This record gives sequence, structure tokens and C-alpha cells, in this order.
Amino acid sequence: MARIGIIVEFQMEEANHAAFTAIISEHARMTKAEEPGCQQFDVLQPMKKGEPDRSRVMLVEVYADDAAFKAHGENPRLARVRDAYASLITGRTLSLCSM
Repeated sequence: MARIGIIVEFQMEEANHAAFTAIISEHARMTKAEEPGCQQFDVLQPMKKGEPDRSRVMLVEVYADDAAFKAHGENPRLARVRDAYASLITGRTLSLCSM
């Protein structure tokens, strides 16, 4: 079975960056701790002209297979995390990839 990779880019007002990053960093930590099928979950800070672009945050996630990806989507914590950051973001782009 192929591994599943996810790249997510979030857009936000710069004023919401710290609050969003705190929520998503804890989510990454908990996902790695609770979900054995999660092989990687990194929170990345895009740069713009050598400085952090605080209007964006990116995630890189890797799951062992389709079942691990499905288990992540069904984790009740994910819905709570999405609710927690919903008012902080202005957009989200998700790319689902086979590896």
C-alpha cells in the first residue's frame, strides 16, 4: 500500500498567527503521540524576503497507508481542532498525495 502525504497551507491575518500556531502545533504533537500510522507531522513557517510570512502556515503530514489516513480523519480531536482555529484563518488549501 502506498503512503499518503498531505500538504496543507493555511492563510490568516498576521494578528492570528500566534494563536493559530499554538493550536496547530499541539494538534501535530498529539497526532504523532496518539496515531501510530502518522509517520510525520511538521508545522512549517513560510518565509517572505528572508522573514517569516505570518500570514501563512504550512503542514506536511505523512501517513503509513489509507487506513492510517482514514483513522486520522475520524479522530474526534480533529473536529475540535478545526472548530478551534476556524475563526483564525481566512483560507486553507489541501493537497492529498500518494507516495
